Amino acid sequence: MKKLDYSDVDIITKKSTHSGFFSINQYSLQHRKFDGKKTRELSRECFERGHAVGVLAYDPWQDNIVLLEQFRIGAYIYQLEKPEVNRESPWLLEIIAGIVEPGESQIDVAHREAKEEAGLQLLALEPIGDFYSSPGGSSETTQLYCACVKSNGVGGIHGIEEEGEDIRVIVVPFHEAVQLLNKGQLNNASAMIAMQWLMLNRNELQMKWQASNL
Repeated sequence: MKKLDYSDVDIITKKSTHSGFFSINQYSLQHRKFDGKKTRELSRECFERGHAVGVLAYDPWQDNIVLLEQFRIGAYIYQLEKPEVNRESPWLLEIIAGIVEPGESQIDVAHREAKEEAGLQLLALEPIGDFYSSPGGSSETTQLYCACVKSNGVGGIHGIEEEGEDIRVIVVPFHEAVQLLNKGQLNNASAMIAMQWLMLNRNELQMKWQASNL
């Protein structure tokens, strides 16, 4: 069976339905089916917010994780609309993250956001991988890294005031971060994926970064 690819999709029309900090475009399209035939004309909306970078900050000497806590509108609205769901708070525990701006590389974003959101200098970066955040309705991808940092003296309140950021930075031991993950308190995709990757690669990273004299 032929593997389907971009050439098997025909865009008929594209219409902007919202243009602001984020954009929403509506597409009329057809695509080839697995049986070789074409679908009827389909209407699909795509939330287009650019692409993101996430950074799990890990101190291999102290075996600590640096996490952020901040208010998230999506979590608030979900809890507002579903009061029967037992969620503790719309202030979520997360890893460092940000949107790639025009002219920036993903590595540039990692360093910029680490400084802005946590006051951190990244000593080394290890790529974890990239993933589609929600491909059924969004074009966004997220590139994840694990970063080598020194956690001594890290903490406090950070973020850019003009952007409405109010970010609490906390340092937790690795085993405590694993407990947060297991208890469902690290409940966003970037943090979950990055922590699970670190659980598989922690010993190798410790040896690599401790031996590199960073």
